[in-house]
Amino acid sequence: MRIRSLGVIDDAVVELSPGFTAVTGETGAGKTMVVTSLGLLLGGRADPALVRIGAKSAVVEGRISVGPQAPAAVRAGEAGAELDDGALLISRTLSAEGRSRAHVGGRSVPVGLLAELADDLVAVHGQTDQQGLLRPARQRQALDRYAGDTVAVPLAKYTAAHRRLRAVATELDELTTRARERSQEADLLRFGLDEIAAAEPQPGEDTELAAEAERLGHAEALASAATLAHAALAGNPEDPEGVDATTLVAGAHRALEAVRSHDRELAGLAERIGEIGILMADVAGELAGYADGLDADPLRLAAVEERRAALNHLTRKYGQDIAAVLAWAEESAARLAELDGDDDRIGELTAERDALRTELGELAQTLTDARTESAKRFADAVTAELAELAMPHARVIVEIRQTEVAEDADGIEVGGRTVAYGPAGADEVELLLAPHPGAPPRPIAKGASGGELSRVMLAVEVVFAGSAPVPTYLFDEVDAGVGGKAAVEVGRRLARLAKSAQVVVVTHLPQVAAFADRQLLVAKTNDGSVTRSGVTVLEGEERVRELSRMLAGQEDSETARAHAEELLETARTGN
Repeated sequence: MRIRSLGVIDDAVVELSPGFTAVTGETGAGKTMVVTSLGLLLGGRADPALVRIGAKSAVVEGRISVGPQAPAAVRAGEAGAELDDGALLISRTLSAEGRSRAHVGGRSVPVGLLAELADDLVAVHGQTDQQGLLRPARQRQALDRYAGDTVAVPLAKYTAAHRRLRAVATELDELTTRARERSQEADLLRFGLDEIAAAEPQPGEDTELAAEAERLGHAEALASAATLAHAALAGNPEDPEGVDATTLVAGAHRALEAVRSHDRELAGLAERIGEIGILMADVAGELAGYADGLDADPLRLAAVEERRAALNHLTRKYGQDIAAVLAWAEESAARLAELDGDDDRIGELTAERDALRTELGELAQTLTDARTESAKRFADAVTAELAELAMPHARVIVEIRQTEVAEDADGIEVGGRTVAYGPAGADEVELLLAPHPGAPPRPIAKGASGGELSRVMLAVEVVFAGSAPVPTYLFDEVDAGVGGKAAVEVGRRLARLAKSAQVVVVTHLPQVAAFADRQLLVAKTNDGSVTRSGVTVLEGEERVRELSRMLAGQEDSETARAHAEELLETARTGN
């Protein structure tokens, strides 16, 4: 990695051993910045406060060796990245304003892609993870991760069924608790539909009745006007000498017909006048029919107004016109059918809920069985690790239990008992430690001293590391609280793990650092204005001096130097 302008680090190159690398240095020198840099490359949260004071941005670049068929390489290739001589180049830039950019294989990519790649590249274990593992929920997650597909497959089915049960229970609760409101709504809809059905309104009926009422209300005036218009066009039989429009037009037509053969233009006018005569005759006939057919019956007018009043009653309550009233009736009928069907729906949901609870009980039992089997293997593996870490008589037990609830409570039946359950099953998982023979197993947070707890957590982390299919493991001061012979065993165990994977450890223990294939020193100087930090590979005398400092706080102490050389020899020979 190359780190620039990040925290106290001005510009440093960190080259890790393919085996075991120990990162050491004084408190505050910037060891955590190495871990933070790796975290940024793995898609960690970008905090602008990490940018070195006075710098515009911080940059972390990493070169990671991967095979062309490795999952990370395949995923990066899908994003357009290319390998550089068998290595994946990753960079992360963080501006002082908080903007963050990521590049993989020469391509700009979303930061989220880095997190995806991280799952296949590096497993990070730190004190935060240890504290998290003290919580039972995290212990259950840890056991599930260790178990692999034997738990993951039934857990996926259980989670899906649990999600569906929650949805069914929510809908069922809503239907049952709102029964009174739904009943009142159904009564109102039913009343309205009955009222509309009794009136039997027809589409457009309100418009037709309004026109008829207008006509009937002015029947006499309409009849008089039609009669006068007819007389003007066709003449009045009671006035033989009166002149009407039809007679005058007919006379004009005859005059032009007599001479039409002498002039084309006049012939055209004669035809038009003839058409006018025909049209006037038609209109006169229709006027006569209109006047004869006009109904001036006051009883019919009263019936029309009564019908209009009935329709207006509907439009005041259900819509602005009959079309809207009919639309309301259609929608309300559908809603009423839905409400009336709620009882059936409640029955269906109740049956589905009971079936899902039965299914969850069966899946929960499968999970319990799988976890119990994995718990035995996990406990044995951690116990074996503790023996390697100078706790030969310690024993770890993974306790799996359920909490019984009353039969009428919200529970599922597992193994013939009604137990509480959640999104991950009915099991409560807790790590117990018996530090020596005869000691009762107790929760690890209560059953171990500070140094013992660190070793237990490290043993757990190592077991996890053995089950995680990644090529690199980062341990960030997981050896806190360990010293003496136990510290030597921690170093020896990490060195053994490094034979099959790359291991990076940030440590303050010389006993651990001595076992590393490569020791990096993070050291800073202060010139009064700018703090700079560099990362140095320690070899020979320099490494002895750093181990002496870590042992006694004195680089030149002969006793410390002798002890440091002895540690290095112990690590080299394995004794």
